[in-house]
Amino acid sequence: MKNISVVGSGTMGNGIAHTFAQFGYQVSLVDISDNVLSKAIETIDKNLDRQVTKGVLSKAEKAATLANITVFTDLGQGVANADLVVEAASENLDLKLKLFKDLDALTRPGTILASNTSSISITRIAGITQRGDKVIGMHFMNPVPVMKLVEVIRGYDTSDETAAAITDLSEKLGKYPVEVNDYPGFVANRILMPMINEAIYTLYEGVAGVREIDGVMKLGMAHPMGPLQLADFIGLDVCLAILKVLHEGFGNPKYAPCPLLVNMVSAGNKGVKSGEGFYSYTAGSTEATVSRKFTGKL
Repeated sequence: MKNISVVGSGTMGNGIAHTFAQFGYQVSLVDISDNVLSKAIETIDKNLDRQVTKGVLSKAEKAATLANITVFTDLGQGVANADLVVEAASENLDLKLKLFKDLDALTRPGTILASNTSSISITRIAGITQRGDKVIGMHFMNPVPVMKLVEVIRGYDTSDETAAAITDLSEKLGKYPVEVNDYPGFVANRILMPMINEAIYTLYEGVAGVREIDGVMKLGMAHPMGPLQLADFIGLDVCLAILKVLHEGFGNPKYAPCPLLVNMVSAGNKGVKSGEGFYSYTAGSTEATVSRKFTGKL
């Protein structure tokens, strides 16, 4: 596989495009507007600069990486020559089903269609296509250029050949692929999201404050980031969407989203992306202060 199309240029999409391009693949990055794509390329450029500053890449390698990326606003043009399409759109089932139906019609019969979904059923996505054997989950972790894990999710009809190809490709990107089966949340989010949800319940019930909860998990459990700040980083809307998938998929009340999380997302407080979550974030700064909503609660 040499030609990779990435559909969706948000946080995950631009990170996936960056990573493939850095390893010499020709990348077509597809999104709905030139403005959105320009912002994605700006983000990739800044992230490459960080790698140059840290000595991970040379300036020549940065230039080569950017040269490997071509942007498209037309889906058909963007995926016409793809050996692999990685869908990185919003975590919305209806949107993903529409995209995969279109991708099935627009790509060559041998093209593998992968989703970066963090929780939605690969089997259900594959069912909208005529190539269930070539549909697979390729779940990268954020930030993609840094994090090593890739969950390789086999749908009900995913072939051994497709799974082997994506596993091999992940290794060529310097990643550590872990093959999992298609059940709600897969492995990463089936374990992570209940922990985050419980941390939110702990705050909601007044057991401890934001910094205290995160401090316990960082200092006591050696987590690099506390669960509430991690939720902000992931996106509280994304956390809520995944918990809903888990709750619906298993029918178990232990996955029910905390009412506080539901209210925060309804109010538009989505974490880092909105500037406000459990912490407040200032644009251009790495500093995070506890949101005034949670100051002095105890």
